Amino acid sequence: MTTTDVTPDQLPSAVRTYLRAHAARDVDTALMVFAPDAVVRDQGQTFRGTDEVGDFLRHAGAEFTYTTELIGARRVDDTRWVAVNRLQGDFPGGLAELDYRFTLADDLVTELVIGS
Repeated sequence: MTTTDVTPDQLPSAVRTYLRAHAARDVDTALMVFAPDAVVRDQGQTFRGTDEVGDFLRHAGAEFTYTTELIGARRVDDTRWVAVNRLQGDFPGGLAELDYRFTLADDLVTELVIGS
């Protein structure tokens, strides 16, 4: 599979909106970019549908203080995109670079897989 590096402004609108909202911890705005049947996978857990995704967004990492910096982006194909975020804060290890792998349909996120 071939991927193409892109600049952050070349990411789809839904991805850019999610990343900005996630960094600002604005759950309502982040949730707006997800399809009603969206799936999020993070740290071995799966969240399905906007209710579970909303709970995930509200609680994931809430016990820590951290900053998020977009350090890379790739286009996999017409529906799949990867944003690489550097998180730095008071969580164990203090620094992490995570891939946020998005799948989109009709300008909405249908799947988000977070991991290294």
